[in-house]
Amino acid sequence: MDVENILQSWITIRVGHDTLSFALPTVGGTVVFEPYVVKSGISMAANLREAFKTSQLLTMDVPRARVMVDSPVLMMPVEKFDEEQMTDLYHYTFPASAQETVAYNVLPDLNAVALFSVNKDLRLVIDDHFRATKFIAAISPVWRHLHQRSYIGSRNKLYGYFHDRQLEVFSFQQNRFKFCNTFSVKHVHDALYFLLYVWKQLQLQPRFDEIHIVGDIPEQEWLLDELHRYVNKVYAINPAADFNHAPVTAVKGMPYDMQTLFVKGR
Repeated sequence: MDVENILQSWITIRVGHDTLSFALPTVGGTVVFEPYVVKSGISMAANLREAFKTSQLLTMDVPRARVMVDSPVLMMPVEKFDEEQMTDLYHYTFPASAQETVAYNVLPDLNAVALFSVNKDLRLVIDDHFRATKFIAAISPVWRHLHQRSYIGSRNKLYGYFHDRQLEVFSFQQNRFKFCNTFSVKHVHDALYFLLYVWKQLQLQPRFDEIHIVGDIPEQEWLLDELHRYVNKVYAINPAADFNHAPVTAVKGMPYDMQTLFVKGR
């Protein structure tokens, strides 16, 4: 690693369900990406504490961190959002999160607020090591980018983003969400079912409307072939082409949401 070329301003930390990774931009416009091997049997906070001792990027003197957290998201219309009530509402919706703090991101382009949880111990570890932090729902950069992409052409679009053995399915209607939900995907057949179920629920048109899938797509060719049996216009998004071959798209193993954050911002 060429330490001299690292831009020591903001480090990006991505916290998945059982994954942990770090990234820093360089002077030349590329990004140094470092996945961390998570140890099973200990908490993610304990893993991060250990990472601060061994990670090349975390041992550098970077004062600020933006933390991408992959946790359940509660979506609210911006006009209904009340910061004083958000914690109770989130814990009521996701009871398992009762011991976690609640953060939020405002999505002005979509007139929505995304509430998500952050483990308390994990947050303490992060706050102990950085002078400033920003917490981001990991999916939010993808929503904002694909919302802008949805204006290309005149047809309705259904999006599926695969990551961390999950499938995020969403669709937009002008400047609002038309549908947004997360599904656990243990097998590619589950993904096929969920995509087609939402397609039918939204009453999209098989001959004209479109499905776009992206991310860590399981059995991509099979899934595309099966979707084509029911929908004429099905596409797999190529991040390199989508982001005009930005250097970050060549970084092996970097999740699409992190790539989107570096290319498009929040």
